[in-house]
Amino acid sequence: MTTIIAIAAFIAVALVGWFVAEAKGKYVTYKNNGQEDAVLEQNRRQLEQNGYNEMNIKDVMRTIATTGYSAV
Repeated sequence: MTTIIAIAAFIAVALVGWFVAEAKGKYVTYKNNGQEDAVLEQNRRQLEQNGYNEMNIKDVMRTIATTGYSAV
């Protein structure tokens, strides 16, 4: 009997936590201030200057070895 109560309590706590997380994600927004925007822009410029480019999934699959042992 106590096991059933423990499982029910665990499910209830999990559902409440899930509800809180969903509500927070839907109603709480975050906006960067001017200083954070300046730092992000500086980091972006520095990455571009060093030749960084973001790859999509096709580029990743083309450049990595996915053939198992023959890749070694």
